[in-house]
Amino acid sequence: MQIGYARPYPSDPDREKQKQILQEAGCDTFINEIHFSSGQRPELMNMIKSVQPGDKIVVSNLLTFADSTRNLFELLQEIEWKEAFFHSVQEDIDTSKEDHNSFKKIVKHIIDFESDLLSEKTKEGIHEAKQKGSIPGRPRIPDENVKKAIQMYESKKYSLADIKNTTGISKTTLYRYLGKSQDS
Repeated sequence: MQIGYARPYPSDPDREKQKQILQEAGCDTFINEIHFSSGQRPELMNMIKSVQPGDKIVVSNLLTFADSTRNLFELLQEIEWKEAFFHSVQEDIDTSKEDHNSFKKIVKHIIDFESDLLSEKTKEGIHEAKQKGSIPGRPRIPDENVKKAIQMYESKKYSLADIKNTTGISKTTLYRYLGKSQDS
C-alpha cells in the first residue's frame, strides 16, 4: 500500500500542492496533518506505528516529512524496522528501488558531518576568544563571595537559600567549593 503523508507549511498551507503530487504518485490512502509544528504531528506518529511490511510512505518532499536531519534519520530507521519503504517525490528518493540502506547511510553521514562542523566552529570560536584575551565559560565567582558563603555555611546559622540570596552562590557551587577546601 502506498500511504501519502502531507502537512501544512507556509508555501502550501492547505496541502493542495502536496495532495496533487501524492495523487500523481499513485497513493492508495492519504494522511493529513493539521499542524506544521514539529511538536504537533500525531498523524505522522500514528502512521509510522501502523505501517505494515511492504507499505510505502510517500511524501512530496523531505520538508514535509522531517524537521531536521536527525529526525529524518530516526524516521527512516523506524520505517526500515517495520520493513516498509519511503519515497520522497521531489528529491527522487525511493528506498524500495535502491539498496535501502544507502540513503539512510548518507543521512547518517550528513548528521555526523553537521555535528563535526558545529564542534569545529565552537572550538574555533573558543580559540579566537582566547587570542583576544577573553576567557570562555561562565564568569568566575569573586573569591570574597566564596569565602562568605563558606563562613555562612560553616556557622550553621543560615539556610542554603539564605546563602544563595546573600552571596549568589548556588548549593551545587557551594558544595563544590566545600569539597575543594576539604581536599586541601
